Amino acid sequence: MTPDLTLFARAGLPDDLKLLLAKYPRESWGRDHTIGQMGSFWLQRHDMFRELGSGLVTATHELREGHMEAGAFAGWFVPRINFFLSQLEGHHQIEDQHYFPVFAAAESRLKHGFDLLDEDHHVIHDLLAANAQSARGFLGGLQSGGDALKRGSEDYARNAEQLLKGLLRHLEDEEDLIIPLMLDRGEDALGVS
Repeated sequence: MTPDLTLFARAGLPDDLKLLLAKYPRESWGRDHTIGQMGSFWLQRHDMFRELGSGLVTATHELREGHMEAGAFAGWFVPRINFFLSQLEGHHQIEDQHYFPVFAAAESRLKHGFDLLDEDHHVIHDLLAANAQSARGFLGGLQSGGDALKRGSEDYARNAEQLLKGLLRHLEDEEDLIIPLMLDRGEDALGVS
């Protein structure tokens, strides 16, 4: 993979992967071009990941600033971090095993874009593993308090912010590749409705 296309180096898709995005720009989705059921579901899932990831980062900062009590935070945090990590991993597995091969076969000019997204998934998988490990340390620090809480919260915040940064880039690029393809070919014709 070209270094400038790695997840944390790129600022969006390269021009050769925007051929359908030029025809179906993001601002026209849902306004000029009707997004089908699967495309709408896809966007809703992505919005959920954005919201949960941002919420976890924000809540961690609130705790660190003393705006949230540790016990209440743990009760809020544990089910959300577990849901976020497991749902994101499952979402990526389904994309890699089913959707990306279907989309790459439908439009061969975009195949390297799906390879790029697949590579992102490997990077994000490693970030998820690091996030889960730092969350365990953070939860241990919540129980211990003091310096353990400070170190645990700092480590988790660093990992969560890195994961969110990569995830936001990936989700936007994935949408810019997939939604225009769905609009151009139709979900039924792609076999994803």
